[in-house]
Amino acid sequence: MLLHIVLLDPADDAGLTRIKSTMADLAAVAEKLPGLTRFDHGPNRDFEGKSQRYPYGFCCTFTDRAALEAYAADPDHQAAGAQLVASCKGGANGIFVADLEV
Repeated sequence: MLLHIVLLDPADDAGLTRIKSTMADLAAVAEKLPGLTRFDHGPNRDFEGKSQRYPYGFCCTFTDRAALEAYAADPDHQAAGAQLVASCKGGANGIFVADLEV
């Protein structure tokens, strides 16, 4: 399985509002794609004080790399991703992504 972790650095309060509303679009993508088994999102509580830059994020669980690649190629995911890029400080530079094999 793959855990796709995305942390977001909103450009401003309006960006954070847009990010939160975009989560519904990503949840809809998660419901339609086989191999995407779980989608979760929420505020980053940063209990260790190591990621204050990223106050919000989401995680997706995929059965395998092919499922992750299908997600990446999905037009609805790409549209939601463009909304996230537009909402983050520095565009794509305001987004941290990690893919963990678990």
